[in-house]
Order: sequence, then C-alpha cells, then structure tokens
Amino acid sequence: MKVPSYDCDRPSVGSVSVSIVVHRSPVGQLRHALECILRSDYVGRVDIVDNSPDDSLQCVTDGLPDCGRVWYRHVDNHGYGAGHNAAIRDSMSEGFEYHLVMNADVWWEGDVIGLIADFICRRPEAGMAMPRVRYPDGSLQYACRLLPTPFDVFAKRFLPSGWIRTRMRRYLMADADHDKEFNPPYLLGSFLFFRMDALRRAGLFDERFFMYPEDIDITRRVHRYSPTLFFPEAEIVHEHAASSRRNYRMLWIHIVNMVRYFNKWGWFVDRERRRFNRRIIKEFPRATEPEAGRG
Repeated sequence: MKVPSYDCDRPSVGSVSVSIVVHRSPVGQLRHALECILRSDYVGRVDIVDNSPDDSLQCVTDGLPDCGRVWYRHVDNHGYGAGHNAAIRDSMSEGFEYHLVMNADVWWEGDVIGLIADFICRRPEAGMAMPRVRYPDGSLQYACRLLPTPFDVFAKRFLPSGWIRTRMRRYLMADADHDKEFNPPYLLGSFLFFRMDALRRAGLFDERFFMYPEDIDITRRVHRYSPTLFFPEAEIVHEHAASSRRNYRMLWIHIVNMVRYFNKWGWFVDRERRRFNRRIIKEFPRATEPEAGRG
C-alpha cells in the first residue's frame, strides 16, 4: 500500500474544527467537554449538532468563555454519522486543516487537542489518530481494536466473558503496550482526530449506519491509505455509557446497524479485514505485563 504524505508544519492557531453530536445529553456533561475543547488555541470552530426532540441544550453556551467559537444547530435526527458529516462539510468549506469528532461524555486535563495536533504534524503520513482512553475510575479503555468478525460482535454482547476471554483479548488488543504508538485498523469513536485531506480521500461517515459501526467503517477506510495511529502521550477520560447493554431499543439499533455493516463489508469473507488484522497482530508492540482494562 502506498501511503500518501501530507505537507504539514506546526498546526496553526484556529486550524482545528470540532463536532459533537448530542441527543438529550446532560447540560453539565456537555459544558465540561466544551470547557476542555476551548482551552486549545488550535480550535477555531466547535459544532454542537443536537439531535434531541427540542433545543433545550442551546443554553449550554450561556456564560461560557470564548463561546463565539461554538455553533449550535438543532436538527432532525438522521443519525450520529449524518450529524458529524454536516459539521465536517461546513468545516471543509471554510478551509480547516483538521477535524476532531468526539462524544459529549469525554473530558481531559491540559490541552490534549494541542498535543495530538502537534503529533499529527510530526507524522505527515498519518490520516487520523486518537489518544489513550481511560474510564472515570482510571482503568484503561480498550479503544484500539481489530476489525471485528460477526462472532466477535455476537460473543462480546451475548456470551459469558469467561467463555471468550482469550478471543476478546485478541480482538481488543489487550496485550498491546499502551505506552507506545501503534497503527490499529479500528479506533473507537469517542475521540477521533482526522486530517481533512485524509477524509477527502477516504470519504465521510457512511450515513447508512444510524449509529454504532460508523467508527469501524471510517477507520478502516482511512487505514487503507494512511496510518490510523494510537498516540499514548495524550490521554482522555470517557464515561462510555454503552446504552445498548441496558436499553432494548438501543440494542436493536445496534444489531440492525451491525447487520448493515457486515452486509457492506462481508460476513465471513472479508479479505481486507483479514489482511489488516494479520498485519497489526504481527506488528503491534506487546507489553511485558499488559495493563488491565475493559472494552
């Protein structure tokens, strides 16, 4: 695979756009995320795309310093990817060089956006990156994964963990050294930092997926052309609600959209999945004593 190299010096002030798609998110949670984002001078625009039934979240910017960089839009709910795409297209048209897709249930200390923007500039071959992710209790979240097979998805959701421990450790790359950079084909969608040129080449989110597999799909499409890197020097906290484990409606949405994903890429025959997974299994750095975490 020929990897493109993008011309890049240090990122300029205001060169990063950010989008957060929300649906009935707690105001305090969203406000906390915005406060983290606005610490960075690299951020020139933040889009809040609100899929909620009403626009009550519009008040989240009241009294917020630097809220002139924040744009709120209340839209009909066409799904997670569709919401981000609307923001990304606007940012592309305005000439932003980078775009961060993130969840409202994410926060961090310091300027994580600045760290990861500098990292991408030092790695001109990279198309996207994500930082190390932890749960609020400090445990590691396995946010770097292999491309899933249908069995991986079914087993993780429905089978007792003791039956599938070895298989899940492999899928979740639990034995990787999470203190080192590596290049997984699937990055969990809580915090995805894209080079805009990589999105122009690979395409935006596939709007056939209402939610759930859109992060798998877009990571593997970027991974075709450019490294999709894990960057452990930056770290965020993600609550990871996993609503489909507690809500039957969300579980059904998850199932329907995973069926669409496998219909697109292949259920049992997916040569690209096999090639990407074999390569990262051979290449990723292995920890002498893997840090305990959860998927």
